[in-house]
Order: sequence, then C-alpha cells, then structure tokens
Amino acid sequence: MDLFGDDLYFDEHGEIHVQQRNLPHWKQEGKLYFLTWRLADSLPQEQLAQLDADRAAWVRRHGTALVRHLSPALREEWYNLFHRRVQRWLDAGYGSCVLKHPEAMRIMVDSLHFFEGQRYRLGSFAIAGNHVHVLVAPLVGIDLSDVLHSWKSFTGNAINKAIGQRGRLWMDENFDRLVRDAEHLNRIEAYIARHEHQGAHVELRDLFNP
Repeated sequence: MDLFGDDLYFDEHGEIHVQQRNLPHWKQEGKLYFLTWRLADSLPQEQLAQLDADRAAWVRRHGTALVRHLSPALREEWYNLFHRRVQRWLDAGYGSCVLKHPEAMRIMVDSLHFFEGQRYRLGSFAIAGNHVHVLVAPLVGIDLSDVLHSWKSFTGNAINKAIGQRGRLWMDENFDRLVRDAEHLNRIEAYIARHEHQGAHVELRDLFNP
C-alpha cells in the first residue's frame, strides 16, 4: 500500500470500521486523520449540558446519530452543529490551559514526534492552551486508537508530574475525521496554521515530501 500518495485519503468504497460513543469514529487502515483532543477542564459544564441537549434533540428529529446512516448533507450539518461549535468554544481559551506551560508544551511536542516513521506518519499539528490538533496517518497494521492512547497516557502522566498537579488531564473522548481528498487536507492545514495567531505552537509539515 502506498502510504504517501493518493491512497492516504478516505476511500468511500473501502471497508470502514465504525465505533459510536458520544461521537462517531470511522476507521480505515493506513489512512490520514484529523484528530482533536482537549483538556478535561477545557469547556464549562453549562456549555457541555447545552451541547448534550442539542445533540439529543437532533437525534430525535433525524432518528439516528450514526453518521454512516446519514446523507452527506446531514453529516455535514452534524459536524457544523456539534464539532465546529466545540472548536469555537475551545478557541476561546477556557480552563487552566496548562499546555501553555513551556515544559508541558515540550512534552507534548516530543511525544508527537517520538514514534514518527515507526508507527505513523506525522503531518501538521497545533498545540493550543487547552487542546491539540494533529494530522496523522498510522502505518498499516497500527490502530489509530493505540496511537492516540499512547500519546494521551504518556503526556497525561508526564505533564501532571512536570507542573505539579494531579488528576485527569485529558477528556476521554476525541474527535477524529478521515481526510477525504487534497482539498479537504488543504482546508485542515489552513485551519491548523491559523492557530499560530492565537498563540499556539504550530508545525506545518508536508506529508507527501517527508
């Protein structure tokens, strides 16, 4: 499989593995994903409660939250109403924003790079005060969930130790989206790049010319 050519993009005719928690998770082996995960204190409880209520109302109206059962138009509506709204809230910088701490930032950057080329191909990423965005393509045979668990488990322990705090650092669930094509990738990379103006640590990387 050519991991660094057109085959990186989502294949709508290929086999899809779907996991459904609060958010839908689509997986295809060897493909490119846009990941977002956030600190446990990154959103106020009243916003989360409103999000849950709106999501429940949407499901009642449309009969399902299983994204694979939705039309492309409804799928886009789902992302606009829920994922993009959360992104706007995160960009407002709520919570402790411990990732702004220089040592926490160093740990996060080093962790993203650590298994590059061995377990995944690392694309552009942004580390903001309360959340992380990453483009990543796990190698064939490597599960995305294992890559993400490794990042969150190691950094959760290491950052807490470095800044002298205890407790859960990260929210359990993350957002992941398969990258559809070059146009979709360009939009994501532009979005990541804009985080630099918000004070985030940004690395722009060319997946196709490593």
